[in-house]
Amino acid sequence: MPHPLPPAILREYDIRGVFGETLGPDDARAIGRSFATLVRRAGGSRVAVGYDGRLSSPVLEHALVEGLTASGVDVVRIGLGPTPMLYFAEASMEDVQGGIQVTGSHNPANHNGFKLVLEGHPVFGEALQRLGAIAAAGDWCDGIGRIETREVLNGYVGRLAAELDGIAPAALDGLRLGWDTGNGAAGPAVEALVARLPGTHHLLFTPVDGTFPHHHPDPTDPANLRDLQALVAAKQLDFGVAFDGDGDRLGAIDATGRVIWGDQLLMIFAEDLLRAQPGAAVIADVKASAALFDHVAALGGRAEMWRTGHSLIKSRMKQTGAPLGGEMTGHLFFADRYFGFDDALYAAVRLIGATVRLGRSVTALRGAMPTLATTPELRFAVDPARKQAVIAAVHEQLAAAGAKVVALDGVRVETADGWWLLRASNTQDMLTARAEARDAAGLARVLAALDAALAGAGVVRPAAD
Repeated sequence: MPHPLPPAILREYDIRGVFGETLGPDDARAIGRSFATLVRRAGGSRVAVGYDGRLSSPVLEHALVEGLTASGVDVVRIGLGPTPMLYFAEASMEDVQGGIQVTGSHNPANHNGFKLVLEGHPVFGEALQRLGAIAAAGDWCDGIGRIETREVLNGYVGRLAAELDGIAPAALDGLRLGWDTGNGAAGPAVEALVARLPGTHHLLFTPVDGTFPHHHPDPTDPANLRDLQALVAAKQLDFGVAFDGDGDRLGAIDATGRVIWGDQLLMIFAEDLLRAQPGAAVIADVKASAALFDHVAALGGRAEMWRTGHSLIKSRMKQTGAPLGGEMTGHLFFADRYFGFDDALYAAVRLIGATVRLGRSVTALRGAMPTLATTPELRFAVDPARKQAVIAAVHEQLAAAGAKVVALDGVRVETADGWWLLRASNTQDMLTARAEARDAAGLARVLAALDAALAGAGVVRPAAD
């Protein structure tokens, strides 16, 4: 029978819902049947399936597998692990044409969802809407798929560790690092990884626990980095890295406890890459600092600004052949020596290698970056019926005023002091904004310009707490 999926769970980049409210086993089963139908109609026959450490993930994984096999697709179960381990399985197994990870990523503990990949490409946007239409119509292939289990962790971790094979062990032996997996799905993989790496490693919260008892696994929130900052200070470590709940986003701090944000990590990776590939393209999202784009250009690279969203950045990299990309959220993508998907564990190893190749510590690399006045991401609720209309009204004002605007994803406006961004969230009924300037006085002027544009569209930005 047809099974219409709640429209709210089909997001722009993936599928997300609240377990027991907007997402349950019947939805997972229908998603499995619909995805299997897409796979078969594309000529495929086998899908890898993994899941994260949330309490609801085993139940959803079981129902998902039932749906996949009921539509005639064979399933390779890889078990509990980070999302990039699922991506690795899909990319490295020659007999697998697609993959699904059951994961709530960095969302609250009672949320869950699915990230999908088909023939090496993320399934998002219109493709997810097609999946929903197939479920609503019950337009499913039928069949009896087989199930097998494969061990992937050792091969995955081996590939991560191999990233440092070309570096003399003596250059790595003195490194002292901290790792905080926040009780997320990356914990066991990180334990196995550091056992293979030179240097001294201190681990936090690696046991998988879907209640996240120590802190929430979202490294974009500075509050979630305090344990790592304390560890780095107490043990006098060179730097520390932190992961989100499914291990596809990286956070980092230097030896002094300073946060290294996603665009700043991308600055380091771009400098490392451009030594080996002069003139290479680097893709970053519209939230990224102007310092990143200036840095890439100064190094002779080609910086491209693109729309926010891990699926969108990955797809753009495939379209253009860019070897490196990233976004503010800590999704980082390497396609020069790796597969092009977002893998925070690989990014952490790559950061180790970059410090050696560049001959500077993470702290020195962070310290060389310009000091700018920036806001965090500012988010405020808006009537969903007006979300896009507000952006359109602001854009119209700016065009009439002759402002310098990038309208790739919302509006990013260049001013004499810096820039401001206003865009509609693809996952919530929110407008999001960000601003950057050379100093605090300039930032105040940039924010005043943002507020004036919002007021012209009938919106008042709430005061910061």
